[in-house]
Amino acid sequence: MTTHLCATHSMNTRPTRPQPAPPTAALRPLRRIYLKAMVGAFALLNSCRILAYVPTLLAIYSSGDSSQHSLWTWCIWCGSNLTTAAWLYENEGCRMNRVAAISLGNAVMCAVGVALILAYRV
Repeated sequence: MTTHLCATHSMNTRPTRPQPAPPTAALRPLRRIYLKAMVGAFALLNSCRILAYVPTLLAIYSSGDSSQHSLWTWCIWCGSNLTTAAWLYENEGCRMNRVAAISLGNAVMCAVGVALILAYRV
């Protein structure tokens, strides 16, 4: 019998860290607004970043030359986005959320960049 990696994962088994003092009742609504705005800004800007890769990928494809693009940099970007998506997935109790999906989308676009660079270097 195989067990999903998250089946034994419990959010309560992590080491405890000192928690910040709870905000006063007057600040709670402001904090909720701030957190919603922060998630919205992250989602918007990182969704735009997925599209921002397209001109570079098209330039590599149309020119057939990837010599001006660092394979190492694209690999680091891919790995960073992939580990961010995995970390977010794990911290949400093995559930995919919007932010993790966006990070995964960025990883996919970086992987396409890596593939194009490699294709024109071999």
